[in-house]
Amino acid sequence: MTDHDVAGLQRRLAEFAAARDWEPYHTPKNLAAALSVEAAELVEIFQWLTPEESARIMDDPESAHRVTDEVADVLAYLLQFCGRLGIDPLTALAAKIDRNEHRFPAP
Repeated sequence: MTDHDVAGLQRRLAEFAAARDWEPYHTPKNLAAALSVEAAELVEIFQWLTPEESARIMDDPESAHRVTDEVADVLAYLLQFCGRLGIDPLTALAAKIDRNEHRFPAP
């Protein structure tokens, strides 16, 4: 368990971007594109693996490091995107789960 929270991480990302004058480039369009690129980089790691190999990817320290870094990149851009548009990602996810539970009831 960590002591990180979504708002704190969003604040750190915003401060990081502001300190480097990157804010003008962090438009919703650019952040959505960057999110897509990072997600594709995560997919690339798994592209030619068998289902069994993909299930064991975290057993190899080098592969685990690559996966973890790409997950961090995806999450960073998603949190920046949400921050820019005023979306609470946890509230959005909870609402989506609620809708899906209603749409797709368990048998």
